[in-house]
Formats: sequence, structure tokens, C-alpha cells
Amino acid sequence: MYEMNLPKHWKVTTLGKIATFTKKPRGLQYSKYDKIPFIPMELIPIAKLFSEKFILKTNNELKSGTYFELGDILLAKITPSFENGKQCIINELPTSFGIATTEIIPIREIVGVSDKFYLFYYLLLPDVRASLAGKMQGTTGRQRLNIDTLVNLEISLPSLPEQRAIAYVLETIQEAKTTRQREIELERERKAALMDYLFSHGTKNEPRKETEIGEVPESWEVVRLGDIANITYGAQAAVAHLLDESIGLPILTNINITLDGTFDLSTLRYYELPRNKRDKLILKKGDLLFNWRSGSQNHVGKTVLFDLDGEYTFSSFILRFRFTEKVKSVFAFHYFHYLRQKGFFALKRSQSSVNSVFNASRSAEIPVLLPSIEEQSRIGSTLQTFDTKIAALEREVERLDELFHAMLDELMTGQRSAVPLIDTEMDV
Repeated sequence: MYEMNLPKHWKVTTLGKIATFTKKPRGLQYSKYDKIPFIPMELIPIAKLFSEKFILKTNNELKSGTYFELGDILLAKITPSFENGKQCIINELPTSFGIATTEIIPIREIVGVSDKFYLFYYLLLPDVRASLAGKMQGTTGRQRLNIDTLVNLEISLPSLPEQRAIAYVLETIQEAKTTRQREIELERERKAALMDYLFSHGTKNEPRKETEIGEVPESWEVVRLGDIANITYGAQAAVAHLLDESIGLPILTNINITLDGTFDLSTLRYYELPRNKRDKLILKKGDLLFNWRSGSQNHVGKTVLFDLDGEYTFSSFILRFRFTEKVKSVFAFHYFHYLRQKGFFALKRSQSSVNSVFNASRSAEIPVLLPSIEEQSRIGSTLQTFDTKIAALEREVERLDELFHAMLDELMTGQRSAVPLIDTEMDV
């Protein structure tokens, strides 16, 4: 595949010559084992090097499956799992073997010839994935990759030490990314715990009183949203009226609001807002955008603080809360996340999955905790510190992901040698 651009000491071979495909040994009887590790497709991660997740099943519970051994690469062979990059190496089991879904192919290195980690990363190359996906067989939606296709897959192969060096560099980047992701989860847990404390105890260590949403500091008011905010529906913009080109104004819809309270602008569309609606439906910094419809998922209550530069409008699936001078917008933003964290916006099964009960009139009745402006500022800035740190860590994750894919291509095609990177102890 990359023969024209490879270094002279590399060779092009086929996967079938440098790897084996694990099969159940003759004579092995599952009945001799009380329980056997089983790995369904949902436990196979996407492009994650190692996995230790499995389910213990008795012999009677194992109706079908694919035999694999500890250390094998488990490669998903069915669409869309293959295209999504589902594969991993199983490095921890209570037995020397396991059973996985029938929709995987177990691949093993040949000692002294190939390195399994190199093979793992090679199979993640976009061009390799695309080539294999184009050779899948079967009906639409149930296409599968067969072993013969993998056997004949061309693979560029450096020396064994360089294979290991390449795998080491790529694993180092992935480990750094995983570390940052764990830090993000830890910061989110810390923020959730602190948010729960601040909205029930405040910052002044004062006595508390009982309210409809639990105990709160004695000096805090409980008001209705409609008394402290102007509540406005967005533009009635049908999908047919939304444009991909930059015509009109960018329009924020419910899919542009994440559960974390940030903007996802990757699917941003545009809308020609009528002139007579501009004064009413142009967003200002400090506006709170609230998803009041659930759609196919129960995402009622997703809230984001508008802080983007430039002119934007918003769709009718969103309510805009524009607060009076009694309320700090950043405080209100975190308060609405606190309500969602407590399950305040969760829909019951008996409620409509399309038109939720949190329309404008119902939203006006949402109880809002109201401490002094000074305490609102303290709470808002304290919680915003967590968001700032999380955003910085997320940018690092994005940078590491970009670095990984760039290095994957350059190292696997011989454009860059991994050895100097190891010698200089690459900083990621």
C-alpha cells in the first residue's frame, strides 16, 4: 500500500505471513471450567489498546462465541463496529483463554517476526480501514470482514525493534490522552460535589431553612424564573430553511448544546432571520439558552451560557432566559446544571417524549434560589474555575488526539523514524 514511499530497509508483506488467527485447540473442553470469561461486542472499546472488561459465564450459558487467548488482538468484523474502530488487546483474564462475540477476529503476533502492538496500530490506519471496509461482504447493515481478506492485507513492515519503537511512541501519546481524560472526569466529579454543597449550604456558613427544593441558607430567597427573567422562544426555523452556507445568521439549535453546558458548533447551520424579528431574537452575552424539548433523547434541561462573539440567533426548540439585574448569569447557569444534576428536568415515562412539560409557561414556574449578588458572584466564579480547567484539559485531549493521528500516519509510512523520538524522551 505504501511501497513507493517506504524506507529501503522496510518491506511490504501480507498480514497472513506475519500474524496468526487464533483457533480453539483440539481437545479443549469448556466443561472442565466452572466459569469462562466472555466478551460481548459492547465491552470491546473503540481504538483502546487494552481492555480488562469481561463477563464470567458458565459452560451452559455459552451458546456460541469465538475462542481467543490472552494477549490476542480482538478485531470487530461486522459493520458498523469495524468502521467505528472497535478493537483491543485483552491483557488480563482469570484463565489463559476466553470466549468473545462471534463478530470478532482474534489476531496474534508471530514471535520474532511481528509485534502485536505494531499490528494493533497498523489496523487503525484510516487508509487500511477504508480498504478493508470496501471488501466487506454481506447484506447492507450486516456486512462482515472475512479472514481471507485480512490474510491478504498488504502491510508495511520495518525491523522488529522499529516496530516496537513505533508502538511505544503511539502508546505513549494514547496514555497521555487517557490520563487527561481521567483528570477531566475527576474535575467533573469534584465540581458536582461542590455544586451540591454550595447550592444547599452557601458560602457564609449560616443557618439553613427548608424549601421546596431542599434545605438552603436562611438568607436566600426562592423566586420563580418568570419573575427574574424574560423567557423567549427561538425562531420557527424548519429544517428546510436551514442553510449550510454562511447566508443569514448562525442559528443555535438544541443539538449545538452539549450536556456539559458548552457549544458544539460542528453542525452549525444558518438561517435568514426576518428583519422584524432581529431585535427580539438576536442573542446577547449573558443570555441563558435552555433546551425545553427532549426529542429522541431525554435531554430536557440542557443549558448553556451564551458567550460567543458575533451575532447569533436560536431555534424554537430553545428558550432564552434573559435575566434582570438581580441575577448573575454565571450563577444562573450553574444553578440550572445543579437542577439537572438533581433530576429536576427528568421526564417520566407517562410524559411526551416530543413536547416536554418545560415550555415557556411551565419554565416560568421553575423555582430559582437567589442569594445576594455578592454571594452569586462568589459561587459563580468558584464553579467557573472548574469549567476553565476542564476546558483546558479538553483542549489538551484534542491536541493529543491530533498528534496521535499525525504520528500514526507518519510513523507507519516511514516518513518519520520513531527511534529519535524515544532517544529524546518525547514530551506529550
